[in-house]
Amino acid sequence: MTIFWILLIALVVVGAWLIAVYNGLIKAKNRTEEAFSDIDVQLKRRHDLIPNLVNTVKGYASHESSVFTQVTEARSNAMQAGTIDEKIQSENQLMGTLKSLFAVAENYPELKANQNFLHLQQELADTENKVQASRRFYNGNVRDFNTKLQVFPTNMIGNILGFKAYQFFEAEEEAKAVPQVDFSNNQPTPAPTPAPAPTPAPAPDAPAEETKEDTAN
Repeated sequence: MTIFWILLIALVVVGAWLIAVYNGLIKAKNRTEEAFSDIDVQLKRRHDLIPNLVNTVKGYASHESSVFTQVTEARSNAMQAGTIDEKIQSENQLMGTLKSLFAVAENYPELKANQNFLHLQQELADTENKVQASRRFYNGNVRDFNTKLQVFPTNMIGNILGFKAYQFFEAEEEAKAVPQVDFSNNQPTPAPTPAPAPTPAPAPDAPAEETKEDTAN
C-alpha cells in the first residue's frame, strides 16, 4: 500500500511539472508572437507609404523604371509573406530596394526639396524608428523562448511537443545601409544678421557764451 501511494505521488509530481513546463513554453511562445504583431503594425504602415513615395520619385525620374519595379515587387512579396521567417526575409529585401530608390532621389535636387517627398521621408523615418524599437522587444522575447528550448530538461519536453525556435529579426547589411533621412540640407538658409549701426561720433563742444564782462571789454 505504501508503494502505491509513493508511485501515485511521484506521478502527480511529474505530471504537475510537465504541465508547468508546457504552460511556461506556451506563455513564452505567445509573448513572442505578440511582440512580432507590434512589428507587423509598423510594417503595414511602411507598406502604405511606399506607393506614394515611388510615385513622387517617378515624377522626377520616370526613366528609372527598373528601380520602381524592384521596389513594387519587393513590397508585394513582403505583403504576401506568411510565416514570421518569411516576413523577416522579405522585409530585409524590401529595405534593400528602398536603398536604391533613395540613391536615385539623391541625383535630383528638386525632388529632395519637394515638400511631399520630404513629408514621406519623415513618415518613413518615424516608421523605421518604431520598427527598430519593436524589433528589439521582439528579439528579447525570442532570446528568452529559445533559451527555454535549449536548457535541460525543458529542451526534451519542447522537442517532444514540437516547439520550434524563432528566428531573430536582424536587418541584413544591405538593409542597414539604407540612407538615413537628413533634413539639414533642405532647411531654408537663415537671413544674415544685420551688422550693428555705427555709433555716431560725439558732437563737438559748443563755444562757451561770452560773459558780460568780456563783452564790455
